[in-house]
Amino acid sequence: MSKLIINGGHKIQGELKVSGAKNSVLPILAATVLNGKINVIHDIPQLSDVNVMTKILRAVGCVVKRENNTMIVDSSRLNNSKIPEELVREMRSSIVFLGAMLARCGETVVSYPGGCEIGPRPIDLHLKSLREMGAEIEEAHGFLTCKAKALKGCDIQLDFPSVGATENIMLAAVFAEGTTIIRNAAREPEIKDLQDFINAMGGKVSGAGSATIRINGVKELQEIEHTIIPDRIVAGTYLIATAMTKGEIVLKNVIPEHLQSTIYKLKESGCRILYTHDSIKLIAPEKLKAIESIKTLPYPGFPTDMQSQIMALMSISDGISIITENIFENRYKHAYELIRMGANIKIDGRVAIIKGVPKLTGAKVTANDLRGGAALILAGMAAEGTTIIENAKHIERGYDHIQDSLKNVGADIRKL
Repeated sequence: MSKLIINGGHKIQGELKVSGAKNSVLPILAATVLNGKINVIHDIPQLSDVNVMTKILRAVGCVVKRENNTMIVDSSRLNNSKIPEELVREMRSSIVFLGAMLARCGETVVSYPGGCEIGPRPIDLHLKSLREMGAEIEEAHGFLTCKAKALKGCDIQLDFPSVGATENIMLAAVFAEGTTIIRNAAREPEIKDLQDFINAMGGKVSGAGSATIRINGVKELQEIEHTIIPDRIVAGTYLIATAMTKGEIVLKNVIPEHLQSTIYKLKESGCRILYTHDSIKLIAPEKLKAIESIKTLPYPGFPTDMQSQIMALMSISDGISIITENIFENRYKHAYELIRMGANIKIDGRVAIIKGVPKLTGAKVTANDLRGGAALILAGMAAEGTTIIENAKHIERGYDHIQDSLKNVGADIRKL
């Protein structure tokens, strides 16, 4: 099992290029089954989640080649509509194959998805929406058997702006008869990237980035070449690493507009931030200020995927901060690991109260999930002494060789 060893007390200084977005790559890889042709996708990060998606594509008959950060997927030979159970259980995002496979094959069998244990993430909205489009879905023995002779466009109102449900409906509706309208759709930038991918293939999707998305069904799709948008969560993690180590960094290949809620909170903590259309510069203050209130919300609110990292930052700020986690109910496991490093954090249900301490100290801690693991790296970099992070495999799900990137800008970090 992989470990990370971090010697704290080293400033982050320099320049980093941000990789393509994990949360864009995964649904776009699922979308490659739609056209039955060649898909060339650039800026794909080296992640364990991407490896799982690649194995799924190969299992259903696609030919997949990777050349550095470019992936070529030929879905013309797709010959199997069943997604291997062991792969679905490794990663929750694999559920987006449900809509894509229904659209392409008219049937699929998928087990209930796995992934990080950060609280219940039901797929009822996915299933309800696909049934409204005409899919017959049977749930038994942990499997979903889905069939649809012909999906039909309809008006779908989501109870919650679920990213996964929005993506599944978009993928299922590409070939559906008529028009599908998604109301209360997720507005994340990754949804817009999926729309751009589908449209470049010849699909007809509009409205991504707003609460209403419209998909007009088409008969056929074309070959495509596409570049993934930069990862806003990776960028936010590097900005917080710099703030915690009192450093200075320039991030390249970013879209600052996608990071506004994170940038706003970092400015509130005393950081100086400058940006152009594709770069961000952060200069850390000598003393971090507490942020009175942080509430996670669907985009464009503060992202739940940045909650653990901002908690690490607030643990060494001057004053008291209050975080309210509104998306997942079990996303504070990292707090107890931060407490082992000397943080003063109290958890009450969905609320975390953080009283900043003068310093953290190195300790042996465990990464229980992807973003919580990232928070422990940040804490270890700012801590006095050595931190050992066990179960670091979780971090590899969403960060492309993070130890190498951070080492290049001054961190003392290595993988065992």
